[in-house]
Amino acid sequence: MREKILRKCRESVAVQEKFFDQHADLIGALCEEMAARFQRGARLWVMGNGGSACDAQHVAVEFVHPIIDKRRPLPVLDLTSQVPILTAIANDKDFSRVFVDQIELSGRADDMVLALSTSGQSANLIYALGAARKKEMLTIALAGKDGGRIAESAEYCFVVPSFSIHRIQECHVALLHIIWDLVHVAMGEEDVV
Repeated sequence: MREKILRKCRESVAVQEKFFDQHADLIGALCEEMAARFQRGARLWVMGNGGSACDAQHVAVEFVHPIIDKRRPLPVLDLTSQVPILTAIANDKDFSRVFVDQIELSGRADDMVLALSTSGQSANLIYALGAARKKEMLTIALAGKDGGRIAESAEYCFVVPSFSIHRIQECHVALLHIIWDLVHVAMGEEDVV
C-alpha cells in the first residue's frame, strides 16, 4: 500500500507542477483583474456539478468567511446549494437552465462567474457562461482533459492536463486556494499563506 500511496501522490504533484508552470502568468493576471472588480463592488458567482459543485461551495465559503486573520470577506454566491431552486428549474424547464436562469435574473455587468467542470462538457455551465458574457460579466472556467466545449466559453479557462478526475479535482482545489489567496494579496493584503 505504501508504494501505491506514494505513486498517487507523485502523480498528483506532477500534474500540478505541469499545470501551474503552464498557467502561472495567466492565473496572476486573473487574480489582479478579480481584485480590481471586487474593489469596484462586483460579486463572484460559482457553480459546478457533482464533485465540482462541492468545490464551488468550498471556494464560496473561503471567500465569504476567510479563516485567516486580516483577510476581508468578499461577496461570492454559490449557485449549487439552493436545492429547491435547482430542482424547480430542472423540473419545470430543463437541467441545462439551472444556472442560466439564476445568472440572467441576478447577474450584473462587472460581476464574475466561475464554472468548474472536470470534463468541460457540462451544458448547464456552458449556457451560464454564455449568459454571463451577454451581461458583460467576467467568465472563468476550470476544466480537465482537453478542456471540452467549456474552453471556448470563458475568457479565462484553465485546463488541467489529465484524464484522471481525481488529479483534475486535486489541481482545481489547489488553484482555488491560490486564487483566493492572491486576490487578497492583489487587494493589498499581506501575503501570509
